[in-house]
Amino acid sequence: MTVPVATGAGRASRSREPRRPGQRDQARRPRRARSADDRAAGGTGLPWPLGVLAGLGLLVLVLPLLALVVRAPWRRLPALVADPASTQALTLSVGTAAVSTLVCLLLGVPLAWVLARSDVPGRPLLRALVTVPLVLPPVVGGVGLLLLLGRRGLLGLYLDLWFGVRLPFTTAAVVLAQVFVSLPFLVVAVEGALRGADRRYEAVAATLGASRWRVLTHVTLPLVAPGVVAGAVLCFARALGEFGATVTFAGSFPGVTRTVPLSVYVLLETDPDAAVALSLVLLAVSVAVLVGLRDRWVGALR
Repeated sequence: MTVPVATGAGRASRSREPRRPGQRDQARRPRRARSADDRAAGGTGLPWPLGVLAGLGLLVLVLPLLALVVRAPWRRLPALVADPASTQALTLSVGTAAVSTLVCLLLGVPLAWVLARSDVPGRPLLRALVTVPLVLPPVVGGVGLLLLLGRRGLLGLYLDLWFGVRLPFTTAAVVLAQVFVSLPFLVVAVEGALRGADRRYEAVAATLGASRWRVLTHVTLPLVAPGVVAGAVLCFARALGEFGATVTFAGSFPGVTRTVPLSVYVLLETDPDAAVALSLVLLAVSVAVLVGLRDRWVGALR
């Protein structure tokens, strides 16, 4: 007696499907034969003009970094990085970048949830506003922060009059400038993760009686945790390298607002070797972040 099996029947039915004339099983063909057909058709091969232009584009990106590595004072590098002024700038940069990343997590995850899951009117416009700092010159962002929170700013005037709070040219101003430029990185990464998450798990949890808050904390956030981590790491790296908005809104005061990028800019005129050493530190952090994330950041943009 023959027992019908679903999978076998499926394979049998697929095997009985009529093939178009000339159609062959591509998966069973040798790779060499497929490559020969591709070259003959000119479909998947890279035309040489595109290859040359792609190589030139890669050189534009790589050569400045290569020059930085080649001209670095490797023998003096440990002493230059351990210099008190350098360690002060590094400590300030790492501290402010960590605080700004926490602020971005606190504000960015709910904002990403609104963009990915809610039906608020004008959501495309809201998304455009969120991503404006990605393309806006950071100096312009610093000017905006100064006009908003400066002593004569729209809000800064009242903060000074009512509470005696003055934000410009303080360490808090550094954090605000870093949050302004790095928050979109986190929002975009988390929004992509939320859109790619399988919502059936949330529906099952809801049908089992879980509240919205419990579904969010026990189902949704664990599902998008890789995206949140990727966004936080990118956010930290962007805050660590922030320059334009910081120098405009917070100034450059040693030990208070002079972060590593500002120190590099100042040291280029007084001690170029120290500037190169600190630049190498920022380059190492950036490479480590990208190697750690691999393609997760690109996937978040899809």
